[in-house]
Amino acid sequence: MISRAIGFEKGFDLADGNFFETFEIMLPQLTEYDVMVQNIAISINPIDTKLRQTGKGTKAPHILGFDSVGIVTQVGEQVPDLVAGDRIIFAGTTNRYGSYSEKQIVDSRIVAKLPENISSEKAAALPLTFLTAYELLFEKMDLIPKENGNNETILIINGAGGVGSIMIQLAKWAGLNVIATASRPETIAWCEKLGANHVISHQKNLTRQVNKLGYETLPYIAILHSSDHYYDEMTGLLSPFGYLGSTVTTGKDHNLAKLKEKSGSFVWEYMFAKTDYNYQIESQGKALSLLSNLLSTEKIQSTLTETLDGLSPEVFYQAHQKIESNQMIGKLVIRY
Repeated sequence: MISRAIGFEKGFDLADGNFFETFEIMLPQLTEYDVMVQNIAISINPIDTKLRQTGKGTKAPHILGFDSVGIVTQVGEQVPDLVAGDRIIFAGTTNRYGSYSEKQIVDSRIVAKLPENISSEKAAALPLTFLTAYELLFEKMDLIPKENGNNETILIINGAGGVGSIMIQLAKWAGLNVIATASRPETIAWCEKLGANHVISHQKNLTRQVNKLGYETLPYIAILHSSDHYYDEMTGLLSPFGYLGSTVTTGKDHNLAKLKEKSGSFVWEYMFAKTDYNYQIESQGKALSLLSNLLSTEKIQSTLTETLDGLSPEVFYQAHQKIESNQMIGKLVIRY
């Protein structure tokens, strides 16, 4: 099966020009657990821009893209609960051609059906960020994935970003009191709209601001931006036996002694680790089923804020420019 796709041969910086190209790619044969998908709407994530810059992690031509909503067109022999025509949601993997393509092959165990009352564009904004937030909260920080199942407080650094925007909502659904950080009037308003109990500025001393809210320490802290900048301060703010989690690679060694003295835990979250190592990948399909239910019942809202149209090098160049501007609130989706 041939599919039209947008990709590039070598990593490049946007300042050097638009090196996205249109390719005709040969899709692999379906394995027993695979489905073929006709993509309808996909979203752009910061990891897309990082992979475009380096050209690492995927084979040439590099066809990026993870989040997608699409229609199943073929199913493998061991796919029991999907048929051609089903609309599904997924976040893909780093080891296959991605969603910058008309069609792609996806493991059925990492997808979920999408109810009819959810638009494809709104749903496409969420899979990768939802899985990241879900795994950090409920698998790494050991919180309870149940509505109002928790009564602690969490600090979310970079609340208006893609992951922060859904983590605020997911944490609130799970019963947590949420302190989010933001700095601009529009990002502060966004975090408040999503349900944050308090919004403080990440351009000022976070510890003093948290103390003014009445908290000496916090049991859960999620660093979703600039780990190196916040790590040392957050180990001081963390409660004994608390969880400090991050989604952002650090560039230097950090003092772990503070965490040892508190018996605190530092936990990493990388959404692709499961599919990279074929580890409990079916759990991502189950988590996305929860996402579909929460969207369908309006327990959470989409973080979609901007939509572009078209499968072309120009559209993807424009989309990457918007992401790299660091001015985005929420998520950007491209409709095919």
